[in-house]
Amino acid sequence: MTDDRERLIYDWEDHGPHRLAPPEKPVQLDDETLRDGLQCPSVVDPPLDKKIELVHLMDALGIDTADVGLPGAGPVAREHIRELARVMKPLHITPNVACRTVVGDIEPVVDMVQEVGAPIEVCAFIGSSPIRAYAEGWDLDGMVAKVRESVRFAKRHELPVLFVTEDTIRSTPEILSALYGAALDEGADRICLCDTVGCATPASVRNLVTWIRGFLSERGYQAGLDWHGHRDRGLGLINTIAALAAGVERAHGCALGVGERAGNAEMDLLLVNLHLLGWIERDLSRLGEYVRAAGEAVGRPVRNEYPVFGADAFETGTGVHAAAVIKAFRKGDAWLANRVYSGVPADDFGLEQKISVGPMSGKSNVIWFLEKRGIEPTEERIAAVLERAKHSDRLLSEDEVLAAAGVAGDYQKTA
Repeated sequence: MTDDRERLIYDWEDHGPHRLAPPEKPVQLDDETLRDGLQCPSVVDPPLDKKIELVHLMDALGIDTADVGLPGAGPVAREHIRELARVMKPLHITPNVACRTVVGDIEPVVDMVQEVGAPIEVCAFIGSSPIRAYAEGWDLDGMVAKVRESVRFAKRHELPVLFVTEDTIRSTPEILSALYGAALDEGADRICLCDTVGCATPASVRNLVTWIRGFLSERGYQAGLDWHGHRDRGLGLINTIAALAAGVERAHGCALGVGERAGNAEMDLLLVNLHLLGWIERDLSRLGEYVRAAGEAVGRPVRNEYPVFGADAFETGTGVHAAAVIKAFRKGDAWLANRVYSGVPADDFGLEQKISVGPMSGKSNVIWFLEKRGIEPTEERIAAVLERAKHSDRLLSEDEVLAAAGVAGDYQKTA
């Protein structure tokens, strides 16, 4: 293979007026698996040892921060938060916790920080949209007062503060100006824009981020900017990428996209896409391990069709597809084989292409399948396997292919 590989893949993003602009600052990531992810109705709250395992995997992937729980949820939640903060103390990754804009929610964090001897970021949240305020019977003056009181308390105790407006995407500039202004006046270090109900589109995300950046600039505020998005419309991941392109510095996500209702932006797929966009440079060789560990911890098996890390992601039994991949492999070019029929290079994530045999397979599938197992692909064996496959309603298992080829016993003896 020559070095002129770019000519083999035409990228329309490089040939037109519409492009995703790379972030102006290094991308930061906040993992919400152990807080918002656990608010998913169909998952289990993992034992502490499983949470510790996940924290170490997050750290190995270069994830910057992790939300490790709700202190206001009770004594068990607080004990887990305390222990996870201790585990994270020598690591790169740092902890944060979700608190309502209520002093009583923040008070336990002050004690935890003193016990652990390391900072814990307070993510102080309040609903901000008119529809939420109407349902709750809130008035803006009362909301602003709660924000001021809670942020002031946190900063008086030297806690880093991320101020979060829930349902930001459906709120008005007037409400957001009042709430963000109050939090920043009291010393909030960061602010977070939220698509809490997953209704945003990439266009609305860009508009909101553009507005908040203008607001910060006009008021002379210096604050970090976060994005937190859900996927009720299936747009959580692309909205998060749009937010980063528009100027957000830290993006939130959950392993496998677990979370409230339809879930959150998928942290694992966000890492995949940031890598493919060239926006991050880090070792993602343990990303599959992170996905599998998270699925096991929360009781959510990885779906076969899940992108990149599902069992089907790099497997094909379709003749024309398999033939192209096999021809690339026979050229001795792994780069080509991992891209000719895939938008994601499997080897970038420690994975590989898999050729199987089924009703849509051709002769090349069978030859490759047998050769990979050290079995001579005679014409009789190929014909027998294809006959079996064409009368199947699914891909054949390895045992079924070997049995059809008449070599099951011999292969098991030598495998």
